[in-house]
Amino acid sequence: MHLDDNTTARPVALPPSPPGDLAGGIRDWITSAPLRELVAASGGRLPGGGTAELLAWLDDFSGAHWDFRRGSLERHMMDPQDFGTPVLAAIDRAATALGLVTAHPPSRREYTHLLVLGGLGATCLQRADYAARLWRSGAVGSPRVAGLGSFRPLHETELATPGLAGCVTEVDAMRAGLRASFALGEPVEHRGTTGPAGHDSWSITDFTAPGATTIQAAAGATTVQVLAAPSAEPELRRADTSDTYRFWAGEHRPGPGDAVLIVTSPIYVPFQHADAIRLLNLPYGCPVDTVGLDSEQSFGPERYLQEIRSAVRSLRKLHQTYEPPPR
Repeated sequence: MHLDDNTTARPVALPPSPPGDLAGGIRDWITSAPLRELVAASGGRLPGGGTAELLAWLDDFSGAHWDFRRGSLERHMMDPQDFGTPVLAAIDRAATALGLVTAHPPSRREYTHLLVLGGLGATCLQRADYAARLWRSGAVGSPRVAGLGSFRPLHETELATPGLAGCVTEVDAMRAGLRASFALGEPVEHRGTTGPAGHDSWSITDFTAPGATTIQAAAGATTVQVLAAPSAEPELRRADTSDTYRFWAGEHRPGPGDAVLIVTSPIYVPFQHADAIRLLNLPYGCPVDTVGLDSEQSFGPERYLQEIRSAVRSLRKLHQTYEPPPR
């Protein structure tokens, strides 16, 4: 989706992880001009009030106007929606300004961990390839690599994706993508639940990848890990992004000296970055940086609205969790 109406909104920065001004960053994001314009185009008007009240209002408003999953549909199952030209223009400007369209490079030169987030089968391959290119270039140092996924069964349309022969679940697709992109051999260790996979199942598979640069080679083999997380609510749903963050952090216990780079797709950067601050930065103190892969992938306008809603909801959870340090 892109409308060439010669109008480009100024980019809105993602809220920074502490010690940056997280509370101010959340406030700036939800009161930004592009988001206000999008609310107006959708028939609303952003009210005044404190940040908590605004987030609650936006959660309710986006649930009524921008939720096309209706609580249960997978993202790729959403039906296309019809919008008038003024609404399309507002969606385009907001999605671009709020960081859901354009890829941005990592902000650091050295990371301790590189996390590749799961998704649809083809997306797992794309993100693994982008992560490998970053890693192989030496632009992000020599981080340990982990692919995060779940035992979500692949849809029949995913099973036909080249490169996913023999894959049955999302974690299979992530494993296939990392093995191909990092030229991995056989696993050096595997552990997890046994029997039929359910929402409470988990697995961790370890590989080693030889260093791609002189510095990496001198540091020895790099650990590449593929994790399938269990759901925190297995009786209700499959594992989601938050579950994969918690599961990985529980295994690795990152600290303030461990910079974490997260690779996803641009459309999911705002909500997955907010979740990373809430679940990785705040509890463990590790700085987090979230980037989208540099592909030409585009989505329909309803998908951008859905993920702006996801960002609002994740920012609301983050705001409810965060306690600013005393002055």
